[in-house]
Amino acid sequence: MNKLLTIAQAVPRQFVREYAFKSDLKIKWVRPEKISCIKPEKSGDLGKLPPLHEDELLPEYKDCKELKDANESVQQLFRLSNNANHLTTRYYRDQFVQEVQRHPQDFGSMEAKLAKMTAFIRRYQLHMDAHPRDKMIKVRLKELIDKRKKFLKYLRRWDYPRFEWILEKLDLVYKPPPTHFHWITRKESLQKLTDIYCDKLKEERLEAYHKQLQTQQIPYLEDAINKMQFVRQEQIDCDVPVTVTEQQIEEVRSELAELKKIREVADAAIRKQVDEHFV
Repeated sequence: MNKLLTIAQAVPRQFVREYAFKSDLKIKWVRPEKISCIKPEKSGDLGKLPPLHEDELLPEYKDCKELKDANESVQQLFRLSNNANHLTTRYYRDQFVQEVQRHPQDFGSMEAKLAKMTAFIRRYQLHMDAHPRDKMIKVRLKELIDKRKKFLKYLRRWDYPRFEWILEKLDLVYKPPPTHFHWITRKESLQKLTDIYCDKLKEERLEAYHKQLQTQQIPYLEDAINKMQFVRQEQIDCDVPVTVTEQQIEEVRSELAELKKIREVADAAIRKQVDEHFV
């Protein structure tokens, strides 16, 4: 036993690797950028707030006749852009509610509540873009987004046509939570990318082999016709039962003629495309 071990240790072992490591493949995985839950891409707010007109007056003073004839400095005091931000938010809230309310006095239905929350969410998102360190508004925005998701989940379950209608009117996208949550890992992502790469490589090689067979199809049929004619003539000369009929030869000839015709049409189309490209 010791003698066999010494012989095995004396012979140098050679390892031949017949497979490829993942590092040999030119596959690079970059961890996707984390998007905050308050961003429109995550909250589902596709639409944006309409731009506010410079001459837009406060809603309480729109029909005031004295204000229309007043001085420019007085009118500026009653413009929406020169007043507090909460008045602008209230203006957007009323505009959103008017689009979805069931009647002029409807402010408590599910549609009106969703419109109010959507107006506040988009106003807060604009505020967070300008002031990303405002933690109080950030917390309010997160709570509003979660609350709206619960309302949408309820509406989707009990009244799906109305759910689809409210999404279209408010320009929203509802993303239900996944049934099974799992972390995005580098190993799993590389396995998926490797599978995609292998499938693509397999398709490319099969397509190349298919084109190679197509180029060999015409010579193969011509050779088959010659061999069938030779076998038939030899069987006739040797006075043995004939196994190759004229009908079989004619079928192969018609197949060859049809294939040549298809190839000519395809070549003509390719030449025409090349001429049009250079012209």
